[in-house]
Amino acid sequence: MGLFGRKTAPATPGPAAQAVLPDGTTVSVKQQINCIGDSCPRPQLLTKKALVSAVQGEVLEILVDNPTSMEAIPPMMPGLASTHLATVRAERCWRVFVRKD
Repeated sequence: MGLFGRKTAPATPGPAAQAVLPDGTTVSVKQQINCIGDSCPRPQLLTKKALVSAVQGEVLEILVDNPTSMEAIPPMMPGLASTHLATVRAERCWRVFVRKD
């Protein structure tokens, strides 16, 4: 069990999945970080950890259902040498797409 009884492996690297952003751009998502059910600051910390170990050009998808976390992730990107590509509202969460620069 992880911190506070949560899952210990929220990031799921694997074969790249395709995602279409609101502007019509298709990106290959290298890693998905599942932060559903997590509150601040956990989604931000997991995002930062994943971006530190990401390779330049990789796209990450962060799944988050906490509005505060969803709003806090995009402003973090310049300090992590990354770019916020889009935030898409899904049925029960937001899908935040970021790219390591």
